[in-house]
Amino acid sequence: MRRRRLPAPVTAAVAALALLLAGCSGGDGRGTDADGVIRLSFQSLAWQKESVDANKRLVREWNAAHPDIQVDYVQGSWDNVHDQLLTSFEGGEAPDIIHDASDDLADFAYGGYLADLRTLLPDRLAEDIPQQSWATTTFGDGVYGVPFLQEPKVLIANKKILESSGVRIPTPDKPWSWPEFRQITGKLTKKGTYGVAWPLKEPVSVTLNLGLSSGGQLFHRGADGKVTIRFDEGDRVMPGTVQDQVVSDRSAARPSLGMGGSDTLPGFFGGKYAMVPLGFSYRQQVVEQAPEGFEWTVLPAPAGSGGLAQGVSPQTLSVAEDSPHKKEAVRFIDFLLRPANMVRLAKGDWMLPTGTEALADPALQATENGWATGTALARALRPAPAQSVRGYPEWKDKVATPALQEYYSGAIDTEELKKRLVEDGNRVLARYQR
Repeated sequence: MRRRRLPAPVTAAVAALALLLAGCSGGDGRGTDADGVIRLSFQSLAWQKESVDANKRLVREWNAAHPDIQVDYVQGSWDNVHDQLLTSFEGGEAPDIIHDASDDLADFAYGGYLADLRTLLPDRLAEDIPQQSWATTTFGDGVYGVPFLQEPKVLIANKKILESSGVRIPTPDKPWSWPEFRQITGKLTKKGTYGVAWPLKEPVSVTLNLGLSSGGQLFHRGADGKVTIRFDEGDRVMPGTVQDQVVSDRSAARPSLGMGGSDTLPGFFGGKYAMVPLGFSYRQQVVEQAPEGFEWTVLPAPAGSGGLAQGVSPQTLSVAEDSPHKKEAVRFIDFLLRPANMVRLAKGDWMLPTGTEALADPALQATENGWATGTALARALRPAPAQSVRGYPEWKDKVATPALQEYYSGAIDTEELKKRLVEDGNRVLARYQR
C-alpha cells in the first residue's frame, strides 16, 4: 500500500497519458450536468475486496439519498498514487474527493493543490476525531485532509509456541519492554524456530514509528521552523534491539530483513518464526491463509519510556483546491465518515477508525482476531515523525533505507548509522529549506 515517488516535474508524455486515461474513465465527474445535477468524482484506493465493496455500497447509498449530488466512484491504486495525483493536479483533472495517506499530503498541501478544510468541516466530524489524528493532516495553518483509518504495528504470534514456552504474555496494560522483548525472543528460539522475523524490506517507517515508544523522534523542528535530524538515545533503542536479535542473539531470522510482511507468513504458519511484527491489517491475510487448526494471537508492540506510543500515517480524504463543489464534497466525506459508516470502512480494511465513537463500537471491541488489542492501542498512536518534513522522500530513499539495511544486517555499527542519518540527512533536508 505504500507509494513510490518520482521527481517532478512530470513529463509532457506522462501528463498527456493521464489526461487520456481521465477521458476514458466514464466521465470526469466534475461540475454540473445539464439537468442541474452536481457530479463529484471520488477516487478511492481501497484494494481488498471487502474494502472495495464497502466503499462502493456507501457511494450507492449516498447517490440514492441525494439525487441532486451524484458521486462517481473512481478506482485508484496505492502503487502510483503520488505521481498520478501530481499529474492530474497539473493537468487540471484531479478528482474532487481524494483518498490518500497523510504522509503523502505535504507536497500537495504546500503546493496549493488541496483545499483547506477548516471552514468546511462540520462540528460533528471535527470533534469526533482526536487532535493527534488531525495533527497528521495539518500543514502550516491549514487542514488538508480528514484522517479516517489508521494502522498500528502489532506482534502476530504463534499461540502454541508462545504458551508452551511459559513466557509472560503481554497485554496493552502490561506490554513487554524492549529489553524484555529481546529476552523473550531468545527464549522462543529453538532448533528450527526463530523467536521473531523482522520484515524490513522497507525499514524506514517501521524504525521511525516504533522508535517513538522510547522517545525517539529523529526529526526536530527549531524556532525558525526548519527541521534538523538528531540521533539521540531514544532513537537507538528499537534499531539496536533488532540488530542485537539478528547479529548477537540470532533470535531473529536474518533472511526476513529483505522481506515484505506477506513474505513472512508461510514461514510463520510453518512454525519457523514464533512472532512477526506486522501492520494491524495483516490479520486478514492470516485469517484467509492460515492452515486449518493454526492458532495465533495479536500482541502489542514493545513499550519504552514513551509507553506504547508509535507513529502512524492515517489514510485520509481530501478535496481538490480547484473543485467547483467543495462544500458538497465535504458533505459526502461527512456521510462516508459517520460513525456507523466508519466502522464499516474499518472492518473492510481490517484497520482502526480514527473517530472516537466508531472506536467504541462493540464490533471493534471483540477479542476475536485481535480487534480489542488494536482498539486498546488507538489512544497511544501519534503522527509519524516525518509527517510534515519536506525532503523526507529523498532522505528516505537515498540515505535512510540503505543505511538501515546495512545496520540491521550488521554491516555497520551504531556510530556509522548515526553519521549517515544525521550528516547525510541534514544535507538533504537543507536543500528543501533554503
